[in-house]
Amino acid sequence: MFHRTAKTLLTISLILATGQINAQDDSPAGWHGTGEFGFVKTGGNTDTESLNLGLEFIYEKEKWRYTLNAAAQRSEQDGNTDAQRWTVGAQSDYKFSEKSYWFGSFRHESDKFAGFDPVSTVAVGYGRELIHDERHFLLGETGIGYRTEEDATTGESEENVIFRGRLDYRWTISANSEIANLSLVESGSDNTYFQNDTSLNVAINSRFAVKLAFQYRYNSNPPPGKDDTDTQFTTNLVYNF
Repeated sequence: MFHRTAKTLLTISLILATGQINAQDDSPAGWHGTGEFGFVKTGGNTDTESLNLGLEFIYEKEKWRYTLNAAAQRSEQDGNTDAQRWTVGAQSDYKFSEKSYWFGSFRHESDKFAGFDPVSTVAVGYGRELIHDERHFLLGETGIGYRTEEDATTGESEENVIFRGRLDYRWTISANSEIANLSLVESGSDNTYFQNDTSLNVAINSRFAVKLAFQYRYNSNPPPGKDDTDTQFTTNLVYNF
């Protein structure tokens, strides 16, 4: 069953990517994005399977930029689901100058790894391109928002105002390789959430790339019985469109 799920998710991602390719134009404006897929299976004394999938769609036109993204991770051990996580997000940016913009963002997540199910945040704020040259790109965002999160075991929920900060850095090493680092913090009175994604992308051709990624997640006040830190290392095939 897990193999069928993996094949279905991969098929859906490729169909969506193909549809968006037909919608994009030749100018910098229009649709573009990425889809990525990773699957690992081990056998022997213990049978384990893990699946991770990611999609991101970006549409740019004149002063507006819209971003939609989704990610899912699932692991099984000896045929039983060990843990799973899925996230969906959306953001709208209004560019009022060459480098600055206002943003509105939304993030919704179910995280059985960390014990929160679900977590929802909305935020508004200011963003700016701090560096943008041939090799380096750095974008920063700061804002305020509102978060609701629920303990997956007890059902107890918390709601509070949050500070949201985000840094997006990319370093073009060569014509076919790039290092990227994306940091997100959402801090409220009951919990501070921090996520950092570091990746190395190596292009195979103009469309496909291999991505090695390390993710670090931290919750300052996790549910009872859960660790405050989660880490994940993945190897994915990436399709750029």
